Amino acid sequence: MLDVKLRSDQIRATRMRYAAIGLGLAFATIICFYLVWHGSEWALNQLVYENNAFAIQEIDVHTDGVIAPDALRRWSGIKPGQNLFALDLARIKRDLELVSLVRSVAVERVLPHTLRLRVTEREPLAEIYVPQVRADGGYEMNLYHLDREGFVMSLLDPRQRGVPANDSDDILPVLTGINPSLMTPGRRVDSPQVRSALKLLDAFDHSPMSGLLDFRKVDVSSPEILVATTSQGAEITFAIEDLDRQLRRWREIYDQGLKISKAVATLDLSVPNNIPATWADPSTLPPVTPKAKNQQHTRKRNV
Repeated sequence: MLDVKLRSDQIRATRMRYAAIGLGLAFATIICFYLVWHGSEWALNQLVYENNAFAIQEIDVHTDGVIAPDALRRWSGIKPGQNLFALDLARIKRDLELVSLVRSVAVERVLPHTLRLRVTEREPLAEIYVPQVRADGGYEMNLYHLDREGFVMSLLDPRQRGVPANDSDDILPVLTGINPSLMTPGRRVDSPQVRSALKLLDAFDHSPMSGLLDFRKVDVSSPEILVATTSQGAEITFAIEDLDRQLRRWREIYDQGLKISKAVATLDLSVPNNIPATWADPSTLPPVTPKAKNQQHTRKRNV
């Protein structure tokens, strides 16, 4: 019995010793991983993220539009002296693309001291006036621009322009008949009629009528037709489908009017056959000074 008890004590002591060794090895392994992790983090901070050798000395901004580079630098939130590797490039891209005037941004580190921003701006195609309630209970009209895709754009402060505005920048057709609640800067207008009107304006810029006159207003209040008013006061009605064909027919009728020394006063191109039209004496209409063909929206490159 004494011999059996002695053997049990020896086995228990051996097990305790092995358990202590195992716990010691596990603890040592954890300590090693902890030291390696914090050591590598310290090394990265000292050699990369806090290294003055990678401090930003230049924010290189290139844009295809008219926004001043200094404005884009301010909106990015980046300042000279920040570490190039410590920047959150996704955050910079997101913040700039939240600006309603900006379509897309590419952000690039250029070692050792440069952050490069490539900005694509939204190009205004039309404008809209939206009523807003003032603090005193009255109303005021806010002006917004729309690009080809229907995104609502706030107006650019003249102090934030990289090039001075010219007269052609102010001549944009006005869209009317839109629900004001759809107008949120930076968001796309959810309206089939508005998208059709923008397609019409874009198609007009490349049509046979471009360079002869301009649109001044497009009414989108009807779900099936668009009613456009030209710079001479003519009223042209379009169906929302097959706009290119309607624009070609308009040019044919316009040319027929020149042959008989008449100008179009009203024209309903939404009717497939026997198009209703009325004529006016060109001498009673205001003179036309249209913009050059396909040059409606000048852009600035490589600022």
